[in-house]
Amino acid sequence: MPRNKKGKRGGNSSSKGSLRQEVLQLQLSKTALSRTGRNGVRGETGVSDDDLASDVLSHYSSASESASVIEEGAGEVVDEQTAQEETEDKLKQCIDNLMDKSAKTRLAALESLRMAFSSRVLYEFLLERRYTISDCLERSLKKGGGEEQAAAATVFALLCLQLGGGVEGEEGFKMLRPVLSTILIDSCASLAARQSCARALGMCCYVSASDDAEDLLKSLGHLESVFVGAYPLGDGSLPSVKAGTPALHSAALQAWALLCTLCPASHINTILNHHLPRLHACLESSEVNFRIAVGETIALLYELGRDIDQEFEYEDCDALCDSLKSLATDGNKHRAKNDRRKQRSIFREVLHYIENEDFTDEKIQFGIEVIYIDGWMRRRIYDAFKEVLESGVRHHLQFNPLLRDIFGLGPPLILDASVKASKISRTERHLFNSAAFKARTKLRNKVRDKRADVM
Repeated sequence: MPRNKKGKRGGNSSSKGSLRQEVLQLQLSKTALSRTGRNGVRGETGVSDDDLASDVLSHYSSASESASVIEEGAGEVVDEQTAQEETEDKLKQCIDNLMDKSAKTRLAALESLRMAFSSRVLYEFLLERRYTISDCLERSLKKGGGEEQAAAATVFALLCLQLGGGVEGEEGFKMLRPVLSTILIDSCASLAARQSCARALGMCCYVSASDDAEDLLKSLGHLESVFVGAYPLGDGSLPSVKAGTPALHSAALQAWALLCTLCPASHINTILNHHLPRLHACLESSEVNFRIAVGETIALLYELGRDIDQEFEYEDCDALCDSLKSLATDGNKHRAKNDRRKQRSIFREVLHYIENEDFTDEKIQFGIEVIYIDGWMRRRIYDAFKEVLESGVRHHLQFNPLLRDIFGLGPPLILDASVKASKISRTERHLFNSAAFKARTKLRNKVRDKRADVM
C-alpha cells in the first residue's frame, strides 16, 4: 500500500499556511499559556519565544518520525500480505491447470506445485482444497502418461506431508493408496512412474496410516512384491533384469524399510528370518546403488532386531561380514571411481555397526537447531523425507509440525534477536535430541504392540 503523501498543497490558494504551520501555531499558543503566571504575567523562566518554537518543532518532528516508523512497519505487513495473496493466486491457477486438456500444461502445474509444497508450509491454504487436489491427482495417476504419473505421485506425497498425520491426510491416503499400488505392481507401467509411486506409497503410509495395521500390511506387501524380483533364483543365482529396474527395486526396498520401522516385534521376527538371507545374497548384485540400498536395509533390520533382543545375531553372520568386508575394500577398476568411494564408505559403516554396534553420528543443522542422526532407523526416516522434500527439508524441519514431531523437536520456535544470539552447546543439543527420539520410539513401540494384535 503506498504511503500517504505529506506536505501536498491544497487547491485553495487563500489558505493560511499548511497544516504543519497551523499545528505549530496552536502548540506555541498552548505552551505560552502554560508558562504564564496566575495573574497573567509570564514567569521568569528565561525561555524566549524562539526557544519555545524550537521545542515545538522538535516535538512535532519526533511525532512525525514515529508516525513514519509506524507506517513503514504497517507497510511491511501489507507487503508480506500482498506477497502471500499473490502466491496463493498462483497456486490456485496451478490447481485449475491440473484439469487442463493439455498434458504439457498439467505437467507444468504439477512441477509448480511440487516446488511450492517442498519449499514452504501451506497447511491452511491446502486444508480447504485437499479434495479438489486429490481428485486432480487421482485423474493424473489414472489417465496421464508415465511422466505425469510420476509427478502426480510426488505431489501427493508432498500433500500428505503438508496435511500431517491427522484425519485429513488419512482421507487422502485411503483415496489414493489403491491407485498408487496398482501402478506400482503394473509391469507394463512406466519405470519412472512405478519408482515414484513406491516412494509415495511408503512415505504416505508412514505419515498418514502409521496406526492402521491393515493399510500398513497392504503397503508392505505391494512394495515387497516389487523388490523380491531381485532376490536369488532357486539355483542361488541372481536374476538378470532390464535397464532401469534396479532403481525401481531400490526405491521399493527403501520405502519398505521405512515402513518396517512401524512394525510390531512379532512381525519384525518374521521379516528377519525371511529377508536377511535373501538380502545377503543381493549384495552380489552388479548395480552399485542397489547394493548400497541392500546394505543399509540389512543394517536397519539388524538395529530392529537388537531393539527387540540385545543379543540378536544373524545365523550366517560370519559370511555376511566377509561379504561386507569385500565391498568395503572393493578396488575393482571396472567400477566408477565415485561408485567405489561411495560403496566403501557405506559398507564400512554397515560392517562396523554389525560387528561392534558403532554408528557415526551425522549432524543436521537448520536455523539455530540441530538434530543428530544416530542410528540406521533415524537415517532411513530422514533420508526418506529428504528424497521427497529435497532442498526444502531444512525449512520443513523448522516449521512443519509433522516433521518436528517425528524428530522430537517440539512446536516450531518463535525467536527474538536475543534468543537467536544465544547458542546451546553441542552436548546439550545431542542429549536433548537423543532423549526426544527415545521418548518417541517408546511411544511408537506402544502403538506397535497394539498393531501386533491385529497382525
